[in-house]
Amino acid sequence: MKLQEYQAKELLEKFRVPVPAGSVATNGGEAREIAERLGGRVVVKAQVLMGGRGKAGGVKVFDDAEQASVFAADLIGKRLVSVQNPQGMVVEKVLVSERIEIEKEFYSAILLDRAAQRDTIMVSAKGGMDIEEVAASEPEAIVRLAVDSKWGLCDYEIRAALVAAKINPRAHRQMVPMIHALYSAYKESDATLLEINPCALTKDGKVVAADAKVIIDDNALFRHPDYAALGSESAEDPIEAEAVARGIAYVRLDGEIGVIGNGAGLVMLTLDEIAKTGKKAANFLDVGGGAQADRVRSCVELIFMDPRVKGLLINIFGGITRGDEVAKGVVEALQDLKVQVPVVVRVEGTNAEEARSILATANLTPAKTVQEAAEKIASLVGS
Repeated sequence: MKLQEYQAKELLEKFRVPVPAGSVATNGGEAREIAERLGGRVVVKAQVLMGGRGKAGGVKVFDDAEQASVFAADLIGKRLVSVQNPQGMVVEKVLVSERIEIEKEFYSAILLDRAAQRDTIMVSAKGGMDIEEVAASEPEAIVRLAVDSKWGLCDYEIRAALVAAKINPRAHRQMVPMIHALYSAYKESDATLLEINPCALTKDGKVVAADAKVIIDDNALFRHPDYAALGSESAEDPIEAEAVARGIAYVRLDGEIGVIGNGAGLVMLTLDEIAKTGKKAANFLDVGGGAQADRVRSCVELIFMDPRVKGLLINIFGGITRGDEVAKGVVEALQDLKVQVPVVVRVEGTNAEEARSILATANLTPAKTVQEAAEKIASLVGS
């Protein structure tokens, strides 16, 4: 689960990590009030879950509240497009923060390194908007520190990493306790990524987290009901947001064939078989085990929220999931939605025969194997 910047900063404040003062606005009037409260010299930042906001025009600095208000009013409701997200996202709110005078920008992050099987601290003297380019062209400029799970994070290790990264010595005294605090926030929130970019050294000698990115492990949300309650606000795509609200495991892809399956492995296999035909899947959707007709219906509705979908492949292997329940949900949804695109269905396992009988009444295309299903839907969709 990805947190918006303002949510990430609220988390950091709980662990006494210095962040610029600010509040969220949903219209120009609110932005003006916040800017006036902060003295007029502010930064207005679009709150969208995408990289490259600055280069896309979603971040600007102002010297007075009226300018900030006009910009915020124009930005809210606008679709922001970046290199990382060419489809863009609609801005629903902005963060209005105090403007800090930055002397030097650094980079700091904590993430789970699955290869090393350890939490890893990363620091660099080259923070800012171009950190992706630094990672690609100068990987040695980013220093990594693997945290020993037995001994934890030690001061001398942090200082050594800061020296190796050639970070301004003026920042060391404040960055050591800050990184400890960041690591505490990372661990206690069950994050898989906590990134500060930039970590700013101000002209008056303070170190603050000028921007923040946090991703919480979805599997740990039961321990964080306050984050789980944010729900669809954490999704980057409107259909994914709706999937979160419905409790459906859905990821939007860039193809044209909708996919529904039960079990992540079976869905991944289905995506692979579609790819072998030269076509691309429009999504990953795992209906889950034991799904009833109403849940299947909800999944079908979700698939057709994507206007790019030109065909649907449903692949179910019934264990605790009953094939007849799946069939009922599919038929009801297709009839109500008046779907005009081809639909191929492969059902095996529990109550598969009953499922086939139900599906036969809806004039859908049956398939016996995953490979056959993929080939049929690819042929029906055409070029």
